[in-house]
Amino acid sequence: MRCVANFLQLRGRCHHVKIVLNQNLATSPKCPLLPISHWQRRTKVDTRHWGIVKSNAMESLSVIRILKRISISCAFVLSLSLWTTFASAEPDAAPASETSGVQLELNKLESSDKGCRAYIVVNNPAETSYQSYKIDLVLFQTDGVIGKRFSIDLAPLKAKKKSVKLFEIDAIKCDRIGSFLINDVMECKADAGPVPGCLDHLKTSTLTNVQLSK
Repeated sequence: MRCVANFLQLRGRCHHVKIVLNQNLATSPKCPLLPISHWQRRTKVDTRHWGIVKSNAMESLSVIRILKRISISCAFVLSLSLWTTFASAEPDAAPASETSGVQLELNKLESSDKGCRAYIVVNNPAETSYQSYKIDLVLFQTDGVIGKRFSIDLAPLKAKKKSVKLFEIDAIKCDRIGSFLINDVMECKADAGPVPGCLDHLKTSTLTNVQLSK
């Protein structure tokens, strides 16, 4: 292309001179005539070069195909592992309400003719209905001395139901009560029979100055 450009430039400047193309190419110092063997060697080199390029391109395509296969495999494995995790977690979440214990809240103390009246809010968040829920309760006076021990049956307790229970504390004024201790759950029965672990699952709280614990 350089030879042709030089030739055209020279021809444009010398319109009055008739130059034969072959003579111009042969005598021009910038565009020497090269033997055919030279161009054959260049052609071979170029052919080898394009062969290398073609080989590299094929290798690149192979690598891309492999990466695509690996990506698809990883995505499938990840989806499968996530599905397995959620599938295994769902059965564990269902019976959570079953293990939720009864919640007792000492809500209020008020004076009565017999001594003191206590109000307890009982919350049963589980699916189990209790036919019997008897607690062993110990009363501590403000000086730390045990003032009274008695039992209370808070049943019946319906499933997923909140209720209010009250009981009288004879011969003891409310201002002499320091705290209550649930010493034990003496009897814990549902429709199907005895329920184990009722004391362990029992939760206590208070809205008064008198503590309720287990």
